[in-house]
Amino acid sequence: MGAWSHEPFGNDDANDWAYDLEGVSDLSLVEAALDQALEVEDYLEAPEGSNAIAAVEVLAKLLGRGTQADSYTEKIDEWVKSVSIQPSPELLEKAKQVLARVVGEDSELKELWDEAGSHEWTASITALQQAISA
Repeated sequence: MGAWSHEPFGNDDANDWAYDLEGVSDLSLVEAALDQALEVEDYLEAPEGSNAIAAVEVLAKLLGRGTQADSYTEKIDEWVKSVSIQPSPELLEKAKQVLARVVGEDSELKELWDEAGSHEWTASITALQQAISA
């Protein structure tokens, strides 16, 4: 995993996913990332988990409650301003399910961050859960 931070866009997978967001003007890519993570029956691999977390951060930003603001989110912030979309309650529910999935037992991200001994990642996910639930 090419990660340099515990934040939603603190890894290569999320940043690669964000480039595709620039090509859409709706939440189809966000929903697809959430669905992909939720459709995994067994073990959730890190790339799918990272993309889903990034998608949740986009939803949080659309609600005005993003958890990360730095050079890695500039393109996301610009996109959010350009689309002015409010996420549906159904999409926010999917986002909550995804966050529960990525901190669950069959999640590569959870395993990797546990092995690294970092509690910052768990705190970051908790902040996202609060941002989309407020």
